[in-house]
Amino acid sequence: MKKSMPPAIALCAGVMVSVTSLPVSAQQLSSNETRGTQLSGQWQHSRGVVTRGPDGKVIFLYGEVQPSVVCSPLQVCDIELQAGEIVRDVLVGDTVRWKVDPATSGAPNGQAVHLIVKPAEAGLMTSMVVTTSRRTYHIQLKSHPTQYMARVGFDYPEDINARFAEINARIEASVVPGAGVPADQLDFSFHVSGSARWRPTRIYSDGMKTFIQFPSSLSGQDAPVLFVVSGGENRIVNYRMKGTMMVVDYNIDRAILVSGVGRQQQKITIRRGG
Repeated sequence: MKKSMPPAIALCAGVMVSVTSLPVSAQQLSSNETRGTQLSGQWQHSRGVVTRGPDGKVIFLYGEVQPSVVCSPLQVCDIELQAGEIVRDVLVGDTVRWKVDPATSGAPNGQAVHLIVKPAEAGLMTSMVVTTSRRTYHIQLKSHPTQYMARVGFDYPEDINARFAEINARIEASVVPGAGVPADQLDFSFHVSGSARWRPTRIYSDGMKTFIQFPSSLSGQDAPVLFVVSGGENRIVNYRMKGTMMVVDYNIDRAILVSGVGRQQQKITIRRGG
């Protein structure tokens, strides 16, 4: 039977030391492993977007790249997480020469967790993984003799999307129904005379079309007929009803709305400007 070879023996300062080397197979990478490390390296070492916050924080866009935070001995790096986020675990590759302490700020119902990072010496590099109630942070830590990032924070894609949604909601709220443009871009200088149960509540124009808003009581009933006054004659122009909104494919100056016949006929006159 072939006996297994014992580990190599080295003599150091009169003391025998056992030296065990890794198998060659553990040092070599397969094609998939090589590809995986390349992809991970692209994410780790990509430049990404780094900006400065209004309070001096260095801001990373979460998830875009692996943030690299530079610290310095005898200084502290403050890494601030999202308000309301609960930290579950903090794992550091080098726990001997790197110290990470927790801190908090803000009101009790929306506190933000801070990770206070301190290296023991310069020229160190390690990684840190922080798991929270919302996400997982993968952060690279470096130590420099003099330079460091005093404050570090993050922008979150979901927060950016929420801000855009809020802006869009405000824009939509300022848009007058039917016209599809903000109210300050519309002409409301129309005067209405006459009485009828369906008398328009609002009339405005975007310069191309005229929008005539009727009361909700008109819903489901026949709308009045619109005649545009041009050259002393009453002419019918193209228009369509959208619920209680009459959209006229014409920028009118004078018009008449007519409903009914004979003694039951009702008229409303519309005139633009003074």
